[in-house]
Amino acid sequence: MTRNSKRPASSPTRARTADPSHDRWEKETLPKSLEKMPERRKSFVTTSGHVVERLARPDADAEPPERIGYPGEFPYTRGIYPTMYRSRLWTMRQFAGFGTAEETNARFKYLLDHGQTGLSTAFDLPTLMGYDSDHDYSRGEVGREGVAVCSLADMEVLFDQIPLDRVSVSMTINSPAAPIFAMFLGVAEKQGVAFSKLNGTLQNDILKEYIAQKEYVFPPAPSMRLVVDSIDYCMREVPRWNTISISGYHIREAGSTAIQELAFTLADGLAYAQAAVERGIDIDAFAPRLSFFFNAHNDLFEEVAKYRAARRIWARKMRDEFGAKNPASWLLRTHAQTAGCSLTAQQPEVNIVRTTLQALAAVLGGTQSLHTNSMDEALALPTEKSVRIALRTQQVLAHESGVANVVDPLGGSWYVEQLTDQMEQGALDYFRRIDELGGVIPAIEAGFFQREIAEAAYRYQKEIETRDRIIVGVNDFELEEPPIEILKIDPALEKKQLERLSALKARRDAGVVSRELGRLREAATGTANVFPHLLACARAYATLGEMMDVFREVYGEYTEEATF
Repeated sequence: MTRNSKRPASSPTRARTADPSHDRWEKETLPKSLEKMPERRKSFVTTSGHVVERLARPDADAEPPERIGYPGEFPYTRGIYPTMYRSRLWTMRQFAGFGTAEETNARFKYLLDHGQTGLSTAFDLPTLMGYDSDHDYSRGEVGREGVAVCSLADMEVLFDQIPLDRVSVSMTINSPAAPIFAMFLGVAEKQGVAFSKLNGTLQNDILKEYIAQKEYVFPPAPSMRLVVDSIDYCMREVPRWNTISISGYHIREAGSTAIQELAFTLADGLAYAQAAVERGIDIDAFAPRLSFFFNAHNDLFEEVAKYRAARRIWARKMRDEFGAKNPASWLLRTHAQTAGCSLTAQQPEVNIVRTTLQALAAVLGGTQSLHTNSMDEALALPTEKSVRIALRTQQVLAHESGVANVVDPLGGSWYVEQLTDQMEQGALDYFRRIDELGGVIPAIEAGFFQREIAEAAYRYQKEIETRDRIIVGVNDFELEEPPIEILKIDPALEKKQLERLSALKARRDAGVVSRELGRLREAATGTANVFPHLLACARAYATLGEMMDVFREVYGEYTEEATF
């Protein structure tokens, strides 16, 4: 056949079984989706020219897939949208942040120039703990693990010349989430962008901090109050914003199993929903803006099953237990990130293979947004070259692999469906145990989650040490090789940040700052929503540390009891 020969339009297929439910889906559900989100191309074909059907169906001698349902229909096992990536690819949202706001702003623009479609902000440790860069606890940590943000002035630089009405922004921060988000809204005001046009996600998931990551500040009860205050405010003023990204990622990074990640994450989500309902907020008023954040690990099929089970469980809980009437409240929308804990310092190039496998699992599982880790992240923050390779990994999956051309390609696999059922049952078993302890917060205070994760992490590490589990380059296939180039943070950046903070404090109106902090203290002491007062503090250029110190004074700080 010559190069210009016409490819075959399709290949012979076996007879399809008559399936009235599929016909109904095509007539009722699909057209509404196509009208709202047309598919990216008129037709999808393999490299051999075979037409790729939108949704794979069983042959005549197989049973129709009634039990698992259809994409875009309750309980959403097969995906929350009827056409999934055929209409719109997942958001490619690389996590970025280091040094001062200027350096991170430059990295944001670099990623956008190379095809990234959403921003994800990494903050340094002092910011994550609610301290300003000039605090004694911050010394030596400023800008090391993310960007230092102390005030609205830093946030203005961070998003300079980035159109917030056109770029989706995610911010990974929890205990100080409300003050940081208030600063972000202050930037939007200065750009002239209406809050109603802002699109993005605030992690704001304090429960998983007590369970896994440990970046908490206040006790659980007032921390939950701040979360619900944010939900309440954004529901009315920032309607397109995802007010919580309920995160299993850090639970998995702490050493949990896939089932524990699934169960503990959804349990946290249900606890937030219950807290908001108890505040008197209608479930359908806020549930559509809840989102999730899962880990994508190495066990390909188990990871795919985890995402599918998560959608099914959440849909049933929202509809059947919380009584949500709006189908948008039933949808579990998720961001995924490849597993940082799986990356090795040994033979770091092999991490590209791991990341590709994990990203494939997330895509086959139906994620809405994805971050792919860089090969050098076991050694340092990523270089521009390594982060570009990580982004290219997503782009190859999206545009060259064909996995985005069909909805839920593993649906109906005996193995994947069995794993999906097992994941669901395992999660429900954990829900029962958590309920027996009185709910998520009592279970946290009893050390339940912490013990479960610690035991799982111990078993996993033991398997590596006994070589029952092979980690390439670590306990087998080892190789001595020269080190690779890594990103180094200039120590002068900390001095630069301290000088900028000092100059801000000298030029701002100290009287206005004091007045707004006082009003914030009154609100925190009472029952009023604190968020409008945080926004007023941000506008006055009160610092993150000053706002968090108000809460420290009113709420106190939390100390976890040791768990053995």
